[in-house]
Formats: sequence, C-alpha cells, structure tokens
Amino acid sequence: MSAGCATFVRALVAAGLAFAIAASAAAAGRFPFEQELLLDTAPMRPLKRVLVLNVGADGTATIFLWCQTVRGRVQLSDSAIRIEPEPLPEGLPRYMSDGQYTGERRQADRATLAALTQVTGWRRQGRAVVLLGPTTLKFRPSDH
Repeated sequence: MSAGCATFVRALVAAGLAFAIAASAAAAGRFPFEQELLLDTAPMRPLKRVLVLNVGADGTATIFLWCQTVRGRVQLSDSAIRIEPEPLPEGLPRYMSDGQYTGERRQADRATLAALTQVTGWRRQGRAVVLLGPTTLKFRPSDH
C-alpha cells in the first residue's frame, strides 16, 4: 500500500470514528421519548409503587403518581420543558382500597404534580433525566 493510500485510509477511519462519537453524543443529549422514566427515590411503603413519567414523541404524557395516574402534555426544546398535567381525578384510585390511599399519599400526589408543573428546564445526566425547577426531580430509565 502506498503512503498516500495509507494516509487516505487513516483519514477515512478517523472521520468515521469522529462521526460515530458525535452521533452518540447527540443521542445521549436527546430526551428519552416513549420510555418509562422512574423518579429516583424510594417507594412509599407499604406499597412498592414509584412515580413514573412517560412522554410520547407527540408530547402526550402519562404520569403515574404515588396513587393516581394523570395524563398531560409536555412541550420540550433543547433545554426547556413545560409539563401541563390534567387535574387529579376525584375519588379512590382504581385497584386501591381506602386504607392504601392515605392522606400522606394524597398529599404526595398533589405535591409531586405541583413540582412537575413548575419545572422549566431539563438536562441529561448520564442515562438519567433531570427536571429543573424549584424542586429538582431526577428520573432514570426503567430497566425492563
């Protein structure tokens, strides 16, 4: 192989590698649509349920709170986010008995929903998504 050909091959490989790294970095900074994002916190005992956020590419959202589930809309840009959830449903959540939907859980649903409506920014932190506002909320992708 001539020196010129070898230099060309090395340049081509280097360009391909640089493109792959740049594409990977760009993908890492994207919002993870269509994925279950779990709030990075311990579940409220005795139930094992944790808060889950799922945002569709069309901006629709499903928010599984500590007891209730609400739908909403998400507006997203490079670093800004706005979450507009529907109101909390009235009455007892489906599949829960009155003893499971305690005052503490009702208050946690309200507080979490309020915190989500106040977020104004977002960023990636490794695989996690951090929502920024008066209360910082860190979500990690579900492993299943």
